[in-house]
Amino acid sequence: MMSARIQQPLSAFPRQQGGAMIVLVVIALASMLLLGALALDGGHMLVNKSRLQNAVDAAALSGAKTLSMVLGTTGAASLAQTAALNTLSLNASASGNQELATAIGNNVGGFATVELAASVYGPFSFPGPANASYVRVTVGNYSLSGFFWGVFQALGNGVGSKSVSAVATAGPSPTSPCDLTPLMVCGDPTKNSPATGSFWGFKFGDPQVLKTAAGNSSAIGPGNFQLLDFGSGGSTVREGLAGGISQCNNVGSNVQTKPGNTVGPSAQGLNTRFNQYSGGLKAADYPPDLVTTVNAKSFTYDDTLAQIQYNNQAVTSSSGNLSAGGSALYDYNNWVQDSAGCVSGGGGGCQNGGVFERRIIKIVIGNCSGKNDGASSIPVLGFGCYFVLQPESQKGNEAQIFGQFVSACEGDNVPGPNPASSNGPQIIQLYKTYIDNSQTPSTDS
Repeated sequence: MMSARIQQPLSAFPRQQGGAMIVLVVIALASMLLLGALALDGGHMLVNKSRLQNAVDAAALSGAKTLSMVLGTTGAASLAQTAALNTLSLNASASGNQELATAIGNNVGGFATVELAASVYGPFSFPGPANASYVRVTVGNYSLSGFFWGVFQALGNGVGSKSVSAVATAGPSPTSPCDLTPLMVCGDPTKNSPATGSFWGFKFGDPQVLKTAAGNSSAIGPGNFQLLDFGSGGSTVREGLAGGISQCNNVGSNVQTKPGNTVGPSAQGLNTRFNQYSGGLKAADYPPDLVTTVNAKSFTYDDTLAQIQYNNQAVTSSSGNLSAGGSALYDYNNWVQDSAGCVSGGGGGCQNGGVFERRIIKIVIGNCSGKNDGASSIPVLGFGCYFVLQPESQKGNEAQIFGQFVSACEGDNVPGPNPASSNGPQIIQLYKTYIDNSQTPSTDS
């Protein structure tokens, strides 16, 4: 009898554990379901975070690019803001971004914030300072639909809320251009101070004439332009001045000059920018500038006085505004305003089929010390942006190109790692976003 009482609990033990096993199975299934929910919703969140960041990056680049094209004009900040928000909307309407498009709805201005600053570090605001060149686009709260996330959202107090955010900053960066024209002007290596407006001896906004050197064996003097050897023959010069040759250079490298003036081909190439075509060049290959407006008369150069003249009057400059004999002339500042009008779609006198900044040419600034007018290898000091005032003129065997050196222009090639701190060709790129209007890097850009 005692043996039976001892064995009875042992035979009943497995049946008593049945309820406990069911509990463990339920817990295991619930855990697996929870992990699956986290994986599904987490993956959905990561995908939408990437899509949002790509759209915000594109918006910042678009805004900064537009700002560089209309900088200094009335309403520049609003034009940059519109461009950024339009780009964000276009990305949202792309295939696969329906959820983003739904979140934006018809209120992209309420969905994203566009701010401007003069420094990549801020402070950012809208419309920002007059000299703003950096654009920041921020989406603070992009709410996402949840699949199993509602289990957590039921807890309240924001637990389990499913949303993502993104921020991007874009602005200019110096670059060594590849879209150079085959021209080099001689600079003074002791006179480079962009902060004071001097660029290797050239003053920004002041009128300049690029002249060929006088003879085949004379020393190359400051301001004289030399053709660069991008190839052989007049056809290369023609295509190079028209902008049809890709030639990259870097500061510290050397460029090879090309003897001879090759006046005819150089004028044929350069003047395509003014919608003038000859020498077999066509507008389909070499479009004109958006604005081809020039002064009624031509600029000339008085060798005796070493003076640029207009209608026999000396040309003077005040902050880049040119005048002669007390009368204002059409200059770079006028062109900037007119070009901005064309870019925004509200301007007049815009050239059909024109392209922005075709009247800006990128040229090499070289150190010509001890060099002559023959074939020479000349060190590169930097690169200049040169606004061409009128079609290339000829004076005997000399070619004269009249224009103004300007502080910045569109570039190409590879952007640099640092924000723009110098003048010349620049490219628009994305930067790390800094928060709190200081140099504290954001973790969300």
